[in-house]
Amino acid sequence: MENELISSASKFSKHYDTAIEMIIVYTPKLLLALIVLFVGLWVIKVFSRGLEKVLEARRVDVSLRGFLVSFASIAFKLVLVIAVIDMVGIKTTSFVAILGAAGLAIGLALQGSLSNLAGGVMILSFRPFKTGDYIIAQGEEGTVQRIDVFTTWLNKLDNRRVILPNGPLASGAIINVTAEETRRVDIAVGVSYNSDIDQTRKVLLELAEKDARILKTPEPFVGLAEMGDSSVNFTFRVWCKCEDYWGVYFDTNEAVKKALDANKLEIPFPQRDIHLYNHNQ
Repeated sequence: MENELISSASKFSKHYDTAIEMIIVYTPKLLLALIVLFVGLWVIKVFSRGLEKVLEARRVDVSLRGFLVSFASIAFKLVLVIAVIDMVGIKTTSFVAILGAAGLAIGLALQGSLSNLAGGVMILSFRPFKTGDYIIAQGEEGTVQRIDVFTTWLNKLDNRRVILPNGPLASGAIINVTAEETRRVDIAVGVSYNSDIDQTRKVLLELAEKDARILKTPEPFVGLAEMGDSSVNFTFRVWCKCEDYWGVYFDTNEAVKKALDANKLEIPFPQRDIHLYNHNQ
């Protein structure tokens, strides 16, 4: 019994000495690591605020600005945590390897999402379009309502909403209809072969002069486009502001019809001669 008590006391003494030694060795490292951790978090916070102000001064899109600041903050915090763990004395080689493998697996699993993320960053950085623009892309068209990091939201003319993934959107063709302040209106006008060409041109140009929405520069254009099967076809081109496009388009088409009728300029329609033969005679 006495021997067992002596053995237990000896083991306790060894464990106690080991604990004291570990406290002496690791306490300064732990305190230093905690100091580095708190100071590092403060520095990252200050850096994130500074980065946000720089991006704001350069008028970077709000969505991209938030994403870049958050991404930088997370990346620096991850590096800081690994550095603090290493300072305490824990080997981080295996931890970094596991983290890299996990990152690779997550990247492969979220390949489509990462593609959309990269596309969103490109769209928000290079700005091929902005909120309020009317675009045609990926077989869809509409007014841009919202640009996120992963998706772009469009409202179609009938007020249906279309959500496009940014990956294919950024890598495909984009037609920005409202990128410029002005836009050309093309109208096809057909008159009969009996109509006077010069009079037709004069009537169309007079229509352009009467509409205040139609710009003087570039000048309205009327050209004979082709000799059709049953009509002489003109191309009537005028310029207007983007916001006036549809009003000018529909009103000008209506005005063309009324003006041609008023000036006795016939608008032909396809005709066919049908011959009936009686084979019994």
